[in-house]
Amino acid sequence: MSDPRYPIGKFTRIAAPTDSDRSGWIDQIEATPANLRAAVAGLNDEQLDTPYREGGWTVRQLAHHMADSHMNAYVRVRLALTEENPTIKAYEEDRWAELSDAKSAPIEPSLDLLENLHRRWVLLLRSLGADDFARTLVHPVNGPMTLDTVLGIYAWHGRHHVAHVTALRERMGWG
Repeated sequence: MSDPRYPIGKFTRIAAPTDSDRSGWIDQIEATPANLRAAVAGLNDEQLDTPYREGGWTVRQLAHHMADSHMNAYVRVRLALTEENPTIKAYEEDRWAELSDAKSAPIEPSLDLLENLHRRWVLLLRSLGADDFARTLVHPVNGPMTLDTVLGIYAWHGRHHVAHVTALRERMGWG
């Protein structure tokens, strides 16, 4: 791992995803909550309050961030499915991670939230067809994107942050 910010590499957009790509991404989104729960299993408060890399969030902040981020993604998908090319709301994720709950609350509520959110999200995603994934939204910073792109980003995002935790555990010898 040459860059600890990107333990699985940066997100790479696929120009023309196939049904197989989409199915794999949905499977990855479905697996994210269990993978995160496994990655943080057995960590004590001191370990949860350890940054996953120099200058990075703590494991605790990262767990809360995943719930926050994926809630936003779920809403964005629903907006794109029910509105024509909506401009979605960006949020200051770094500032959210500095709020007291993200810095000090137990992670269990966010793990539970992520698990239930993904259960609902995956039900929606599995019901969609190729035309649905071609629908678009406009991100105020990143510009226009299809739901195919959103799907790929969040499949990557879950793996990306789980890898932050597992790489930290490995470096620290936390087993």
